[in-house]
Order: sequence, then structure tokens, then C-alpha cells
Amino acid sequence: MGICSAGEYKERMYRMRKNIYMGGELLGRDDPRLKPGLDLIADTFERVNDPALKGLITATSHLTGEEIHRLNHIHQNPDDLLKKQECTRVMCQKVGGCIQRCMGIDALNALSVVTKDCDDAFGTEYYPRFVEFMKNFQKNDLVGNCAQSDVKGDRARRPFEQSDPDLYLRVIEKKKDGIVVRGYKAHNSNAPFCDEIVVVPTRLMTDKDADWSVAFAIPADTPGVKQVVRLTTTRPRKYLHSRYFFGLADSMTIFDDVFVPWERVFLCGEYYFASILAMLFATYHRHSYTGCKPAITDLILGASALVAEYNGVGDASHVKDKLADLIAVGELVYAAGIAASVKSTPANSGTYIPNIIYTNVGRYHAGVKLYHEFETLADLAGGLPATLPYEEDFFNPEIKDLLEKYMMRKDGISAENQHRLFRSLSDMLCSATAGVALVGGLHGGGSPIMEKIAIRNTYDIDARKRMVKRLCAIED
Repeated sequence: MGICSAGEYKERMYRMRKNIYMGGELLGRDDPRLKPGLDLIADTFERVNDPALKGLITATSHLTGEEIHRLNHIHQNPDDLLKKQECTRVMCQKVGGCIQRCMGIDALNALSVVTKDCDDAFGTEYYPRFVEFMKNFQKNDLVGNCAQSDVKGDRARRPFEQSDPDLYLRVIEKKKDGIVVRGYKAHNSNAPFCDEIVVVPTRLMTDKDADWSVAFAIPADTPGVKQVVRLTTTRPRKYLHSRYFFGLADSMTIFDDVFVPWERVFLCGEYYFASILAMLFATYHRHSYTGCKPAITDLILGASALVAEYNGVGDASHVKDKLADLIAVGELVYAAGIAASVKSTPANSGTYIPNIIYTNVGRYHAGVKLYHEFETLADLAGGLPATLPYEEDFFNPEIKDLLEKYMMRKDGISAENQHRLFRSLSDMLCSATAGVALVGGLHGGGSPIMEKIAIRNTYDIDARKRMVKRLCAIED
């Protein structure tokens, strides 16, 4: 099979067991309120036929030799990482935001490394399990979600030190045919629209944290899994419809004594490799940000340039200076991703790992510059995105002509196009979606401090000290 259609994807979502809790209700995936997010994921299937993505959106599976979706591929060389990054940027440009499908495959790439290394070290059998799981995942063109962040309780305490041991997801029972897990994973983007939930640890573990050192994958509607979902979409349009495919959903996912068969368990008690897995997922996911975040900058740049043009100040020197800043941020983040791909290294499993330094430098700049980018757009747009009248008022016969008259700015640009732009700017800057996107853009894949820690812990500072000592003729 390898590649399925958007319709086939939706049909299997509709067949899933109801386990989504939202607004006090229990929902199936066919609920109309979930449609924007479902349409967003469905678009990633439709794009297989997009000429602009030819050669990017598909790959050849190293496991089966068949053509598969790029977002289901285990990276086998630097070019795979480069194409994933480019594909992500282009797809995000086309929908106007995050495509939400990178978390699952980032976790699976990390597992492809760690399961093999764990087997080599301890004689376990995780990697063959993973390979069989991955073959099925690719064959059926599934969508994955990564559930990593635990609720953590008291941040000053390790998992085994918590007064409530369930504040980190843990194994509560081992059976002949599988394990039983209990816990709560937070901030699970895309979970309501995925086939599989891939669970990985969230932090460095010690020998006393063995029960919490677990990784596995289960269908998203498995008995005992309860998804408590917050959904954010762009504001509905009645007249001036846009082409944004933007439906953000995050699940606080409860694992209420969930049974996981052994063939779906990829770590269980190996605390050292649990720590490595937590770091590796972050690495792969931050590399994905070097594709999607430049696309968001492209969107902000385009909107900033267009609103400046519509306002008649597109050629002003200060405007050009602001646009140059946006270009520099977006392309610097993208360049860091390219460097991370080119400088990637193979693991024992043959999976390529992006360079940790360049990956984290790119993600760090993406996070710390994000609010300034939106500040630039707000500066050039002015106050109208915050005070724009309701869409229906522009179509009220009594005031329609007056609103169009006073909507006008630069000659030659129609009132409707002015209205369309500022309606979208209002969504980008002043809506619930805008607020969620800002916080997610800062903290997704790890807060800036986590990237700084990864950079500092990985970078060879001592080598630079020795360099200076040599130049200063300082003898140890």
C-alpha cells in the first residue's frame, strides 16, 4: 500500500472508538468541530499529487523498498534529512502553518536508533519489534503522535521521588503478554487526528526511575486511553473565505491502566537508554523546526511586506530594514537545519542523526526571535487587526458602502482585498490561534533554555580554551 488518500485517512479516523473529551462531551473523530484539524492532516495526503512537491514528499522505504510518504521515513543519509526539512517548509507554506505530522516520525526515528543500541548493549529484542511495527506503519501510511511531556509534579523531584508516582507515566504491572501503564502525557499536538500514539520518556532517568523508563506505541483509541482535547482554529468566515488549513489540537492524554502488548514495547526499565531516547526525540523534533519555523517566518514576512505595500509605505527604508531582519532570522534557522543535515552521523541501526549543535542553535533562534517577528508584523499593520469590525458588518446594506469607503488605503487596491488582508492579519495577530501559536512556537520541542543546555553540554568549550592557551603561550 505505502501511500493512502485523504479520504482513506479520514475514513479510518471516523471508525475509531470515541475517546476524545472536549467541552464536557465525549466525541468521535467525525464531530464537525474537529474537521479543521482533520482537514489539515488530510492535506498532507493530498499533497502527494502536488507537482511542487515532486521528489520531496515521497521516499523509498529502506525496510520494504516501496514508495512511502516522506513523513513516515527513517532517515538513511544526510539527503533524507535535507529533503524532510525542505518538504516540511514547503508544506507548511501551503497550508499557512504547522502541518502537525512531524512529532510521530521524529519519535520513530529516535526509536530506530535507541532500540538497536539497547539490543547491542543488553541483548534485548526491541529493534526487531520496532522494525515490524515500522513496516506496518509505512505500509498503511499511518499518522503518529509523540507523547513525551509528563505533567512532572514537583519539578525539583525525580520521578521516583514524587508523592504521587503517576505524575510521570510508569509501568505498574508486567504480564506474560505485555505491560500495564498508568500516567498522563501533556501537550500532545495532533493526538486526536493520529492513528498511533508513540510514548517516549521526558527526561534523564536514574536506576531508581526504571519503572518510568518506558517507550511503546499503541493505537490512539486503545481502551484506557482518554484524550482531553483543546482545539483552536481560525475564526469561521461567512463571506470572505481563506485558504488557511489551520486547526491546532492538543491532547492531555490519560493512560488509565492501559495494556500494551510486548510486541509494541520498545524500552522497559533500561533507564540509560530512556535518557538517550528523550534527548534524541528532542533532537529530531528540533531539526523539524528548522523546516517549519522558516515557513512561519515566510508567512510573517509576506504579510508584513503586503500590509506595508497596501498602506503605501512598502518602499520606506525602515520597512525594508524590518523585512531584512525577518529574512535573516528565517534563513539562519533554515541554514542551521541544513548544516545539521550535512553534518549528521549514522547510528548503529543505519539511521542518521542530525548534528546536535546545529539543530539546537537553529531551534533556539527560532524560539527567541518569534515574538519579535510578530511584533514586526503588528508594527507594520497598525491597530486595525485588533479593532476590525465583524465580517458581517461589511455586508450589511446600510453600512457596506461606508465601510468599504473608509477601508481604502493605497489607490488601485480594492476594498475587498484590503478587507481580506486585514481579516487574515487579525487571525494571525489577535485570535486564540495566534496566542496558541506563539506559546507553541516558543516552547514546542523544548523551551529555549533546553536548547541552550544541549548546546552548552555538547559543544567542546575546553578545545577553545586550549586554543587560547596555545596562542597566549600558557603552559599547563
